[in-house]
Amino acid sequence: MTGTLLNAVTILIGGGLGLLLGSRLSSKLKQTIVAGLGLFTLVYGITMFLKTQNSLIVLGSLVIGIILGEWMHLEEGFAALGAKLEQTFNHGKGTEEKERFIKGFLTASLIFCVGPMAILGSIEAGLDGNINTLAVKSILDGFTAMAFASTLGVGVLFSAALVLIYQGGITLLAGQVQNITTSMMMNELTAVGGVILVGIAISGLLEIKKIRTASFLPALILAPAIVFLISLFG
Repeated sequence: MTGTLLNAVTILIGGGLGLLLGSRLSSKLKQTIVAGLGLFTLVYGITMFLKTQNSLIVLGSLVIGIILGEWMHLEEGFAALGAKLEQTFNHGKGTEEKERFIKGFLTASLIFCVGPMAILGSIEAGLDGNINTLAVKSILDGFTAMAFASTLGVGVLFSAALVLIYQGGITLLAGQVQNITTSMMMNELTAVGGVILVGIAISGLLEIKKIRTASFLPALILAPAIVFLISLFG
């Protein structure tokens, strides 16, 4: 859990510095920073998708995952959680400020959680205590949180709590799945994560088209599960 705790702390520190920096930035500069982050996230998501060894597995995982995500109302759940945090800690400073808080919380949470380093690093930490990957991720997330918080506000800081729960959970479960995890499972999971990152870039950062990216999250579990089933019956 040391690596995960370090990751959460660096997000808080980076986000805090971003809030201090944000007050000194012009609105045009903030918009340009968000656009740059969006383009980077888009390209990075594409490179993750290219790791797939079978694009049909990615497609099937996404279709079934989206159906499950919509059935579970994940998008509304994340938005409600963000609204509750905003009301509690940001004291509801108007509709525009509320929407900014929720956007910052949701966007940062998804970006910090769906990348391969979050999953692989947590698994490594759980299997043999190696936190090197999570340490590198912590540094990257700290700078990313700084950039996001300077433009999207204090909601970004609360993503640290989800990172702590998400990565901590994977670390604790890693020992239970080490005997069945394969490189192909991780590749397809990474590819699905890449598609989600592309969706985040298009929807939350570049604002080209609204996409309910939270509903895609079940696909992250389905991708390795489908690979496992194929290995049993293929």
